[in-house]
Amino acid sequence: GVVLNPSTPVEAVAWVLDLCDIVMVMTVNPGFGGQAFIESQLAKIAALRAAIDATGRTIALQVDGGVNAATARQVLAAGADTLVAGTAVFGAADYAAAIANLRQAGAA
Repeated sequence: GVVLNPSTPVEAVAWVLDLCDIVMVMTVNPGFGGQAFIESQLAKIAALRAAIDATGRTIALQVDGGVNAATARQVLAAGADTLVAGTAVFGAADYAAAIANLRQAGAA
């Protein structure tokens, strides 16, 4: 797999997509939890979905950073299929309810 930080362009991984099973887009700058989702990464997710689909391969498109019920809808609509949620779950008083909210966002 490969990971793209917010400043890494899609073109940086285009040449290795045929070797990947998973591509992860960081929608925050790595380092600590609780950061705000960087909306400009939605275009990157959509571009990666198109590039992945063009390969004809099954490659997971994962998103990590600022994922909550609201942003989950956005990243799924952009083409992501796997979400990582840290603070949205572990910062909540009720883990089960937080997970249910994320799942509901994905079903909407």
